[in-house]
Amino acid sequence: MAVVEGAGVPATPEVAAHDGELRPPAAVKFFYSVGQVVESGYIAVNGFVFFYYTAVLGLSGSMVGAAVAISMCLDAAFDPIIGSWSDSVRSKYGRRLPLMLIGAPLTMVSMGLLFAPPSALTPFMLFLWLTVTKMAVRAFASVFNIPFFALGGEMADGYAERSRIAGYRLLGGIVVTVAITAVAYSVFFAGKGGLQRPENYPAFGWTIAALVLVGGLISCAGIWRYAASLPQPTTRPEPMARRLVGEMAEIFRNPSFRILFLSMVVFASAAGAHAALNNHNYVFVWKLRPEMIQFMTYASLVGITIGVPVTPILLRRLEKKTVVALGFALLIVGWTLLPVVRASGVFAPAGLEALPWLLATQLVVGLGLGLVYIAYPSMMADAAEEHEYLFGHRREGLYFSGLGFAGKAAAGVGTMVGGFALDILRFPHELARQPDAVIDESVLVGLVLAWGPFCSALCVLGALIFAPYAITRVRHAEIMTALRRTRAAAP
Repeated sequence: MAVVEGAGVPATPEVAAHDGELRPPAAVKFFYSVGQVVESGYIAVNGFVFFYYTAVLGLSGSMVGAAVAISMCLDAAFDPIIGSWSDSVRSKYGRRLPLMLIGAPLTMVSMGLLFAPPSALTPFMLFLWLTVTKMAVRAFASVFNIPFFALGGEMADGYAERSRIAGYRLLGGIVVTVAITAVAYSVFFAGKGGLQRPENYPAFGWTIAALVLVGGLISCAGIWRYAASLPQPTTRPEPMARRLVGEMAEIFRNPSFRILFLSMVVFASAAGAHAALNNHNYVFVWKLRPEMIQFMTYASLVGITIGVPVTPILLRRLEKKTVVALGFALLIVGWTLLPVVRASGVFAPAGLEALPWLLATQLVVGLGLGLVYIAYPSMMADAAEEHEYLFGHRREGLYFSGLGFAGKAAAGVGTMVGGFALDILRFPHELARQPDAVIDESVLVGLVLAWGPFCSALCVLGALIFAPYAITRVRHAEIMTALRRTRAAAP
């Protein structure tokens, strides 16, 4: 019977192996995908936070950007603690579900409060409310998501099967995002100027928060038997204060982790800045009504959906690294082409005329995101196994907390960059709440350039950092052969 040092127990009948490869049943993968509602729900509503606090509540872009950056960076600092905690839990539900069951209800409460600040707050108090509630919702979501992502990495050990699990999770996220987007733009913010009405936001926030709670609990109920049968610690760990620094230093000794971590920092900064400026560009540059804006999300999701079956096909012929590079290339093209044409003044469509061009752009961007979002977590799981091979310890929780840390801290920085961009461009907040506001063309050109080419440049830098990644299909097979041999020989 196999026992992994510091983390293993004998496999049970719930953990079915096929030809020596660990694969969960389809029902487990389905219920696992439902848990993506917590992360995707947060991401979907996060796109409204920047617009709500700047254009609707009137905070300066710098204050909102600083609040988001402070909250996300502080929250990201807690991620390694959550990851180490998740790695060390022992329970009849496995080492991941207890934290997930804590995180789901706390995420609901904090998400609702984020969209319901008390009225008549001073700008500074509103800044504090945003900082605290944003940090709370992200931190509590991490209590759910870090063990959730780590569980996805340890549910299977095959090079391709992990990408299939990531595909299930991505499809779950697509369904959630479509539902939230439809409800947002067709119900809560429908009509001319709907996004600019402050009374629409609290009900929207609490509704999505309730959806997050229900989805998280359904996922836990559907996967707990399988999760409980996976390896978990057999000995009590050292106190976290004594072990965490050493564990952190250990994971950074793995070059594969450093490459994935740093490239994600830069990529997420680009994505964060782009997302922060989405609604400002759609409303003020492209002159889209709220009912039209939802189709931008749908087009992106169609692209991601295409990426779900396409990625496994590509992975049968290409390395994961090549697939991610292709995703980066699609993003760079999508974020550059149409914004540059608009900024040059050669072609400046608005309203319905702009819709097909924006939809085509979002389709390309979505396909690029699909390739990256499926392959990246799979590569992080591969790197975690390489870590076990190199150092003799399983650190999936810390590895995925590192991925979360990079993504969240950098997304916070990206949002801060978007906020400073608004202030540098002297974006007229006093006009933003007027449905027929006329904004100077120089401001609009600055907005579209910050939204497009600037984010593309950051994406190029992330791709360059990612280039040395070296875990290939052959390398992974060698690692798994050695690990199975080591596990089989363990006492």
